[in-house]
Amino acid sequence: MWRTIFLALAPNETLRRLLIRSGFGKQFASRFVAGETIGEAMSAAAELTRRGAAAELDYLGEHVTNEAQAAQAASTYLDMLDRIVGAGVETQVSFKPSQMGLELGDDLCYDNCERVVERAAQHNNFVWMDMEGSDSTERTIQIYKKLRASYDNVGIAIQAYLYRSKADVEALIAIGGTVRLCKGAYNEGADVAFPHKRDVDNNFKRLTEVLLSSGHYHAIASHDEKMLNHAIEIASARGLSNEAFEFQMLYGIRRDLQAKLVRDGHRVRVYIPYGEQWYPYLMRRLAERPANLLFLLKAVITEMRAKKRMGLKGASR
Repeated sequence: MWRTIFLALAPNETLRRLLIRSGFGKQFASRFVAGETIGEAMSAAAELTRRGAAAELDYLGEHVTNEAQAAQAASTYLDMLDRIVGAGVETQVSFKPSQMGLELGDDLCYDNCERVVERAAQHNNFVWMDMEGSDSTERTIQIYKKLRASYDNVGIAIQAYLYRSKADVEALIAIGGTVRLCKGAYNEGADVAFPHKRDVDNNFKRLTEVLLSSGHYHAIASHDEKMLNHAIEIASARGLSNEAFEFQMLYGIRRDLQAKLVRDGHRVRVYIPYGEQWYPYLMRRLAERPANLLFLLKAVITEMRAKKRMGLKGASR
């Protein structure tokens, strides 16, 4: 029930404006979002590097409504890729197709995506295409395939909760594609997605086996220890080294598990979102694990009390 509620709230403009005006929104989002500037995101990436993990920067934004916005988003990624060079951090980048203009036309979206992928290739870096709602899955995959025909430094996310994902994974493997397997974080109907968690988990495990048996490098993206342990077991059974694949996790979620995987010698990449468009992202994180809301409320209340105490101490002086 809570998942459905939070996903329904993701596009709610009234709540978004309320959270922004109240100031609480940023405090809530700060657990999952590195900040609003590239500088803050790079600082988070540098901290991850010190901890032995890699990073993946995402400039938040989606569903742009005109060509200028799409071009500006692409330019932001070009600047990001230039800034990464020489920064001493191991970080890639990730974007959403709708941020690059998918809803304005496939050709426009492809051109903006190609600008980013080409610049990344010049810097010997890698780009990930996020996956959005099921209504854009086919178009996103077709744009990816077109990019992959000319560039080998681009990967794509595939969502395990969709019925179609097994066929998509097999088709992507056939062209040498690089896949980030995740469960999925959008509100999908039972006509296109598994409605029950156990079925999503079972499909995630099946797709993990397909990917880790493909001979290509892929990413397993989950915070579910059962899914991660299954991947480790499959890799061991296939005789794969820890360098043959990576785990991807989200900024601010299961940092204890991230650290454990690093200590155990696994490759871990943390997805670091930043920017002003944090509201839809926050709602999807709460939908994935509604208990995060209680955690965030406690953190905000604790911080407010601490500031109040400091104010009282300052007044007493």
